[in-house]
Amino acid sequence: MSAPAEPEQADEMSPPPGAGARGGIFAAFRETVIVVAIALALSLLVKTFLLQAFFIPSQSMENTLLIGDRVVVSKLTPGPFAVQRGDIIVFTDPGGWLQPTAAPNDGPVRGAVRAALTFIGLLPTDSGNHLIKRVIGLPGDHVVCCDSAGQLSINGVAITEPYVYPGNVPSERRFDITVPPGRLWMMGDHRQESEDSRYHDNGTGGTGSVPISDVTGKAFVIVWPFDRARLLSRPAATFAKVPAPTSP
Repeated sequence: MSAPAEPEQADEMSPPPGAGARGGIFAAFRETVIVVAIALALSLLVKTFLLQAFFIPSQSMENTLLIGDRVVVSKLTPGPFAVQRGDIIVFTDPGGWLQPTAAPNDGPVRGAVRAALTFIGLLPTDSGNHLIKRVIGLPGDHVVCCDSAGQLSINGVAITEPYVYPGNVPSERRFDITVPPGRLWMMGDHRQESEDSRYHDNGTGGTGSVPISDVTGKAFVIVWPFDRARLLSRPAATFAKVPAPTSP
């Protein structure tokens, strides 16, 4: 006579009710955290090596840039791409150009969030020690203002500046300088409202010019507000006839 069949045993590996749903939620949460972490890391890398957003706080570059504009700066200039006359450049304060400003009081939590988002590049830099001006003179350039026609000249060639704020003269301050090696002569487009290289120089070009090592990058696009979004092209025609400097 055959032995009675043993009763079937329950599957010990079967998950308890609801475990599958909890596992799915955990997997989705983990995937979200990983995606966000990768996105933040990429954003930080982009800000460090490629692009950075900046907020325009003053009228020194009107009408090219208005107060409240957000611009994106390419950090490939200087570097793979050389700085050129006419470029709009963001640079750190070479010393004494900016007045000390108090940081906005956002409270500890909001302030920490703002600082973190700015650090990784998700918010534009809108304060601190950065300035934005236009490159007028490269190293070795002889820059003079003004000639008998009231125009600014570079290396003996007078230039017409269509970007200068309507009603402004090229400069109310007279100067005759040669840009030292490794430095740039910077001027705002709203000449009567821009305390630029002219206001910080001792007449030699050595104190008012900005070290190329202080350059953060070249502004190449306005991204906000939307109705002003556009590329910031270099006025190549303005400087087309300017010869290379004769001094090193």
